[in-house]
Amino acid sequence: MRPSHDLVLRNARIYDGSGDAPYLGDVAITADRITAVAPVGGIAPGSGEREQDLGGALALAPGFIDAHTHDDRIVLDAPDMLPKISQGVTTVVTGNCGISLAPVTFSDSPPPPMNLLGDANAYEFPNFAAYAAALARIVPAVNVAALIGHSALRLATMADIGEKASPDEIAAMQAHADEAMAHGAIGLSTGLFYPTNAAADIDEVTRVAGRFAQHGGVYATHMRDEFEHVLDSIDETVTTATAAGIPLVISHHKCAGVHNWGRTLQTLPKIEAAAARHPVNVDVYPYTAGSTNLRADLVTDTYRIMIAWSRPHPEMEARDLVDIAEEWEVDIHEAARRLQPAGAIYFQMDEADVRRVMRSKLSMIGSDGLPHDQHPHPRLWGTFPRVIGHYARDEKLFPIETAIHKMTGLPAKVFKLEGRGRIEAGAYADLVVFDPATILDQATYDQPLRRSIGIEQVYVNGRLSYTAQQGVVARAGRLVGGRN
Repeated sequence: MRPSHDLVLRNARIYDGSGDAPYLGDVAITADRITAVAPVGGIAPGSGEREQDLGGALALAPGFIDAHTHDDRIVLDAPDMLPKISQGVTTVVTGNCGISLAPVTFSDSPPPPMNLLGDANAYEFPNFAAYAAALARIVPAVNVAALIGHSALRLATMADIGEKASPDEIAAMQAHADEAMAHGAIGLSTGLFYPTNAAADIDEVTRVAGRFAQHGGVYATHMRDEFEHVLDSIDETVTTATAAGIPLVISHHKCAGVHNWGRTLQTLPKIEAAAARHPVNVDVYPYTAGSTNLRADLVTDTYRIMIAWSRPHPEMEARDLVDIAEEWEVDIHEAARRLQPAGAIYFQMDEADVRRVMRSKLSMIGSDGLPHDQHPHPRLWGTFPRVIGHYARDEKLFPIETAIHKMTGLPAKVFKLEGRGRIEAGAYADLVVFDPATILDQATYDQPLRRSIGIEQVYVNGRLSYTAQQGVVARAGRLVGGRN
């Protein structure tokens, strides 16, 4: 008799993505789907063409969904996606902070922050269909759920991005929204903090977001201000999403700057009150430092600043700005000017705030890693094992099953990724086998490229794609969400 299943994983400690406590059980896979889930012994012995006993100690969870990435280009240029799949990530949400590869092209160097994804050669997609076709041709190791960046839309359609868009320019952006959503995008992102997006007011964003809403999209935003005026930015954000009729994700929620430490005691209740009236979630990374372009308005001596990359001075990568300034015998502002264009890591958050946001029932886990930085923030390689191993297991900030829910079932629901984020019959077989006793990040600010430990196997759409011993062994990712 022919086996009923391609693979049966037996005697696994199953975290099913719902947030419920783990249980011992068996999971069967056929093609790209989970075909059966049962208590240990509930799937007939020998019914799998291949079978593996996980020994009751190894955990099995849905593949992790990175709710906030800038992986738009690396999924094409380095499709093994080792920084992510080695953490157990099987799906990346791209196009965040208003920055996406489509639908914009450049003849000269892309302006900040668009240069975080690469140079002009990276931007080769005048519409989303072209980007989707490239993904299908390359086949990355992880799934891609793609947002469309408002900065990309503005740069593609506007004569002067320093102004509010005209009615005709908004109509052009809406046409791009129609095209993108028809070809499998999942929604819109803004980065109102950035100069390419800052001139957009509530009316412009609402009109553009409203068109994405008509297609069932979601809206993720890097708010206008995460510093002194963070409460005002939350009000603007919620007003916009409510008026557009679109579910909202507040990106990498934080209270940045020393003078704002502790203000999550104000921001989280405000966000939670809004969530009682309208769909609102946040994403968060488990570190007290952020990273983006080196910006004059972020240069200060009140927190540490490390250089992640510098075009004219690559020898200064991984060094602190204050030390560079001292060596050059200038102040930090002049040093920052000389380093441009550049990127930096800003140690601008408080640990208590980070923990408070992570604990919120509204929070999902997103790495916000910048894969093209020469000396990246360690979140690129370590976010998910850090949440599980350090914060859940060691610090007991919340149970491991809660950590898993924040990176599986919850983001799958928020981003409308049907069939993802759960271990249940009929779901896609995106799975990660890990050791709950040893899983932990290894990447540090000094050594940010170190691979995490404790991730044993990763399956993407039913295919074994990564093992701790062999690394990436297959690529089976696809465009997901939206109309896919």
